[in-house]
Amino acid sequence: QVQFVESGGGSVQPGGSLRLSCTASTSSFHLYTMEWHRQAQGKQRELVARTTPDSITNYAGSVKGRFTISRDNAKNTMYLQMNNLKPEDTAVYYCNTEGSRGTWGQGTQVTVSS
Repeated sequence: QVQFVESGGGSVQPGGSLRLSCTASTSSFHLYTMEWHRQAQGKQRELVARTTPDSITNYAGSVKGRFTISRDNAKNTMYLQMNNLKPEDTAVYYCNTEGSRGTWGQGTQVTVSS
């Protein structure tokens, strides 16, 4: 089963930026629609953004205009550029294929606080 390693999280002040990375353990990465999800403490995991194999993207309303999802199929890697971060963006961020066909990784913690 495909495995993922997320990285790039950290602690920033409101208005700050972070870039998350997700590297997949498969050479078939280029065939998958990929997704970023997040889970805040005490809340259910939610879909943040999605990118198709040919980089058609869509976003949750709460992040549209602030987050940008992208991918590098040659590196089996997906990215999430997060700008103008807000405290409500605080969560553990995860990646997976559409339909959650891979194994969920440990995620990367993003904390937005003044």
